[in-house]
Amino acid sequence: MKKRLFFSLMAVMTACIMQAQPITAGQHTRVNTIYGPIEGYQDGSIFTFKGIRYAKAERFMPPQKPDTFTELRQCKVYGPQAPQGESLRWNERNSQSDYGFGNQFVTEPMDEENCLVLNVWTPSISDKKKRPVFVWIHGGGYSGGSGHDLPCYEGRGLAEAGDIVVVNLNHRLNVLGYADLTGLGGKYAQSVNLGQQDIVKALEWVRDNISLFGGDPNEVTIGGQSGGGGKVSTLLAMPSAKGLFKRAIVQSGSTLRQADPATTRQFGIALAQELGQPATAAADFSKYTYEELNFAVSRLAQRGIRSGLSPVVDGVILPQHPFDPASPESKDVPMLIGTDFNEFTFDISHDMTWGEAEAAVKKRMGDEQGGKFIAAFRKAYPKAEPKEMTYVDTGFRAGAVKQAVAKAKQGGAPAYLYLFTWKPESNALGASHGMELPFMLHNVSLQREMTGASATAYKFEKVISSIWLAFIKTGNPNVKGLPKWEPYNEETGITMILDNKCQPLSHHDRELMQMSRNIWDR
Repeated sequence: MKKRLFFSLMAVMTACIMQAQPITAGQHTRVNTIYGPIEGYQDGSIFTFKGIRYAKAERFMPPQKPDTFTELRQCKVYGPQAPQGESLRWNERNSQSDYGFGNQFVTEPMDEENCLVLNVWTPSISDKKKRPVFVWIHGGGYSGGSGHDLPCYEGRGLAEAGDIVVVNLNHRLNVLGYADLTGLGGKYAQSVNLGQQDIVKALEWVRDNISLFGGDPNEVTIGGQSGGGGKVSTLLAMPSAKGLFKRAIVQSGSTLRQADPATTRQFGIALAQELGQPATAAADFSKYTYEELNFAVSRLAQRGIRSGLSPVVDGVILPQHPFDPASPESKDVPMLIGTDFNEFTFDISHDMTWGEAEAAVKKRMGDEQGGKFIAAFRKAYPKAEPKEMTYVDTGFRAGAVKQAVAKAKQGGAPAYLYLFTWKPESNALGASHGMELPFMLHNVSLQREMTGASATAYKFEKVISSIWLAFIKTGNPNVKGLPKWEPYNEETGITMILDNKCQPLSHHDRELMQMSRNIWDR
């Protein structure tokens, strides 16, 4: 019944898309991948392929190469999401922090068996040109999200603006993608970091097929924001991912350490027992629905048995913590690292006097620590408004700085550090978590409720997307017309402020960050 419903939905969605999009007939939108022939569509100057299967996997098993096929497959609609909770679906909320913002795009169904899919946008499939490739990994922690969660995730705009190939993807999440079952042994010996293993399989698909889409498999950049940044950070320490990409971008997701296997393996054993299964390789998880698995995870959490359901340093797939210290696997990979000024404060509408702002800080931190914070903030941002002191982010920013420090200590490829401080004029979101996404993906027009779609926003879009494109193409974010951007090192501590006026600052907030986390060696 579920499969019939799924394919019925896909048929309806395909019909709608085909009516809405200009389609180039026949062989002009067909590509013979190494697994079989697929057909996409032409959207203006960009060739688009959606829902391409890059792997297959049984429940709790490592992903395998997809089956080959000979019959032409239609790849014109987004494929299924990985099973998850609410994600960004319409749920009658209307808060500033809901990034869905009444997303008018079709929400894909969830399907465990068919969620290992990716999407490709390219300027040409026939000119034999080798273009840089940007593989975008979605956020949502390790539990939710998809390559189509936000309208601005669409790759068409950046592909057209930069003459590059853009890829994004879905992979297994939460209990299905990040439960550690290696403690059960036997067939479960590699049942860990499955979501990360899925992403590696997607990168292998890119390596083997992207030249057929006008891309260069030797010029691949991976990037991700929030949870996607954590996934990118983790890929940088995975031997199986080495050589599958040349550059990496981490946005508001710098991850230094991952979970402890002693804890996660015990969780896997407890999960089997909670479901009435033997705590051995004889366990059988196939008969449970996704909801039943999730409910078992919830019951364990209520008893204080938590796994985190995130990547784990298992010693094989992930041999060490990603950036504590920086993994040698990524020594030669240039990085672009950064955060947003106020991250998870989504309403900055309330104006304050300095007295009110200082009182709010001291109430939260105490008189002594609050006084130090106030002094450090005013030194770092002498032109800031009082209210900005109450919502400035120090957690994400401190993690990004520490990741850049660890990268610089390797003495290998450079890391460039940024702080995104641009704020929309039309709403109170500020430079919140994800505000850079429409700009770097060249999709301000698709996320107008975030950006305001003002003339200033469109002008800024060109600046930010040009920085990302420069890095994707060269590993260096410097562009003509902007101040010189030096790689990060502990001595100069250069952070590029990304705003209507971009400017590099040297250790401008060192004291403020030091209060949050011990970053620099003394």
